[in-house]
Amino acid sequence: MMQPLDILVFGAHADDAEIGMGGTIAKHVKAGYRVGICDLTEAEMSSNGTVELRKEEAAAAARVLGLSRRSNLALPDRGLEPSRSQIDRIVTEIRACKPRVVFAPYWVDRHPDHVACSRLIEEAVFNAKLRRYMPELPAVQVEQLIYYYINDTDQISLIIDISEHYEAKRQSLLAYRSQFESAAAGADRVATPLTNRYIERVEARDSQLGQARGWAYAEGFALKRPHAVQFF
Repeated sequence: MMQPLDILVFGAHADDAEIGMGGTIAKHVKAGYRVGICDLTEAEMSSNGTVELRKEEAAAAARVLGLSRRSNLALPDRGLEPSRSQIDRIVTEIRACKPRVVFAPYWVDRHPDHVACSRLIEEAVFNAKLRRYMPELPAVQVEQLIYYYINDTDQISLIIDISEHYEAKRQSLLAYRSQFESAAAGADRVATPLTNRYIERVEARDSQLGQARGWAYAEGFALKRPHAVQFF
């Protein structure tokens, strides 16, 4: 039986979680927490790279971050929808991993798959706690659902200092060479927003967010309900 995770991060594609919260993942792994990533699709519609290469890159990024688990549900890229079958696949993953906290992409994003992923995870987290929903699997109550930013930031409810873990985030992103290398690096590559110094823009965003608190780097998150913290 798999040991429960403390944190389970969902993304539509491999590299989503690393872009949005790679430093937070590395920080929690370093502190001894068990963290996993579940990619919903194999990113088969990506303009650059292949499914096989993307899986190799995801595995390399997982090693950099020290993940306890990385899975891929192989749902259709550009075909994510709040159907019963897709929600059930995600509920099964949540009940298998038994995470205390789940992260999903922010519900507003320029990529439709990120928005669809956010909605699917919210539905699945709710259904996972219902004991009469898929009763063949024990229900799981997730303590908190937190949303991370991929392309832009909006209303930030939670900010995490990742200054000491930024190199791990950077290296996890660099593992995705097929996505972030310049389009001029190969004849079979095409220009996309990701090939135009995207990692540098992510770093600039994280640096600017950290400066507000006097930190070198930070990652921001959104919440739909209050996050409970106990002080002693």
